[in-house]
Amino acid sequence: MKGKLVIDGNSVYELDEECIRKKREQDKEREKEGKGRESKRR
Repeated sequence: MKGKLVIDGNSVYELDEECIRKKREQDKEREKEGKGRESKRR
C-alpha cells in the first residue's frame, strides 16, 4: 500500500493514493453520466 503523509502544524494525515485514485475515477464516471442525462433531456 502506498500513501502520502501530510503534516499540518501538529496534525499528521496519511493519504491512501489508491483510494484517492478510485474516488477520482468514480467522480469522472458520475460526471460522464450527468452530461449524458443532460443531453437526453434537451
